[in-house]
Amino acid sequence: MSTAEFNFCLNLHTGFVEGARLSTCCHFDDRESDEINLLVIHNISLPPNQFGGPYIDQFFGGELNPQEHPFFEEIADIKVSSHLLIRRTGEVVQYVPLNKRAWHAGVSSFQGREKCNDFSIGIELEGADEIPYEEDQYQALAKITMLLLKAYPKMSQDRITGHSDIAPGRKTDPGPAFDWEYYRSLLAR
Repeated sequence: MSTAEFNFCLNLHTGFVEGARLSTCCHFDDRESDEINLLVIHNISLPPNQFGGPYIDQFFGGELNPQEHPFFEEIADIKVSSHLLIRRTGEVVQYVPLNKRAWHAGVSSFQGREKCNDFSIGIELEGADEIPYEEDQYQALAKITMLLLKAYPKMSQDRITGHSDIAPGRKTDPGPAFDWEYYRSLLAR
């Protein structure tokens, strides 16, 4: 599915991105503050370096079967989530309303402020650190980012970061394959 087919709209009251596919998620809670001013970009692939399939939805939904793959035995009990996922095709999936706290950043700090989950939105790209991302993913990410920058005035382009930047030494995503320069050029259009 091409991102040209998507017409995204953000409903601030519900926290849902209209135009995104909704998927069940049980790993989130209320934010401690209404202030949302950071965007964190991640990557995920389940099993590692493999794309497609139902496993990300199952993982965020707390329904990952550890018998399906040896790696799943290691992660089946982990409770994590993200607000949005952008699949390789550009499809956007929403797991957590933006006004709720997704569990995507873990132990983290941005500009001296800890617990980034409290004030950030997490977007996962279906991918891996060393595998180039797809054009449709960049286009969808840019469209979603522009919506977020408009909706959350305290979020700015200098408050967009990678998971590796807020959890250095612990996380590496979105990895060297993510083209920050190209992504930022799409935001300038």
